[in-house]
Amino acid sequence: MKLHANARTCPHTRALVIRRIERKGWTLSAAAEAAGISVRTVSKWRRRYREEGEQGLLDRSSAPHRIPLRTSEERVEAIAALRRERLRGWEIAERLGMPVSTVSTVLTRIGLGRLSRLEPPEPPNRYQRERPGELVHIDVKKLGRIGRPGHRVNGDRRTRSRGIGWEYVHVCVDDATRLAYVEVLADEKAVTAAGFLRRAVAHFGDYGIRVERVMTDG
Repeated sequence: MKLHANARTCPHTRALVIRRIERKGWTLSAAAEAAGISVRTVSKWRRRYREEGEQGLLDRSSAPHRIPLRTSEERVEAIAALRRERLRGWEIAERLGMPVSTVSTVLTRIGLGRLSRLEPPEPPNRYQRERPGELVHIDVKKLGRIGRPGHRVNGDRRTRSRGIGWEYVHVCVDDATRLAYVEVLADEKAVTAAGFLRRAVAHFGDYGIRVERVMTDG
């Protein structure tokens, strides 16, 4: 059950109102005032309770029982079939002699508003090396240094952090074991990166892992 955002009552509140009237002898106006609703609303819930019991206090769908002008199921199936042939909305409308707006509404209702919905999601392209050291990944993350807290921390918008440079987090991860080696360095120049790689290889060597290949986007 989904209540309206501005609903003043729920089934529990309605049941409480009815108990006050039916069992405790409250007047309609007193029960309405206590619940913060109109006497007319209280009268409606009492009538439904007397006709249907507890079920009468539940919300009812606001959708009409009949929609005479709604697109027939045969037309909906035809629209879906043409969509699966990758026809666009206006092409389907032209083929079936229907308004484009109607075709668009139907496509959205049946979950085919976008052509991409026709394609099954691409399976994740995952892989993992079986042998430790067969492949290691290297990446560098650039992080700004923080000299002092800004206004989000101290609440003073007059506080302005001056640029004081960057730090570079160099990361090396073995594909098979996920063993990682990390250093925070001053830059990402070739000499710095080469030195990091040598130390990373030595680190993996301490675990008996011999590095064979390196993958990086640098």
